[in-house]
Amino acid sequence: MKKLTYLLGCLTFVFASCGGGDSAKTESAATNTEATASAGESGAVHKGKQLIDKSDCLGCHNETTRVVGPSYLEVAEKYPMSELNVDELADKIIRGGAGVWGEVPMTPHPNMSKEDAKEMVNYILSLKK
Repeated sequence: MKKLTYLLGCLTFVFASCGGGDSAKTESAATNTEATASAGESGAVHKGKQLIDKSDCLGCHNETTRVVGPSYLEVAEKYPMSELNVDELADKIIRGGAGVWGEVPMTPHPNMSKEDAKEMVNYILSLKK
């Protein structure tokens, strides 16, 4: 049963990573607008948000809805904004990981700089309501 769950999670990841049509772009644009407003920014888009939008993160994560991995809001609720959490989560983005949010592992991003990963985490943690 665990193998079937893992296989289904992997297949979901593959299909989600392939992207969608224009409707996916429209949903993403709407979410992006909401996120900018919720982060308290007046027109300026957070650098971490820009990095996320250019990465493969949106294949597994969404700001408000669990996809393959947790939503960014779930992450923000679980991890308070702190230098230690930003550093640890940035390392997890770079190294990948598994077990905290389920059995499907997060893909490592070894070519991402620590600075960029921290910007992304700062943005995600800023979404806490």
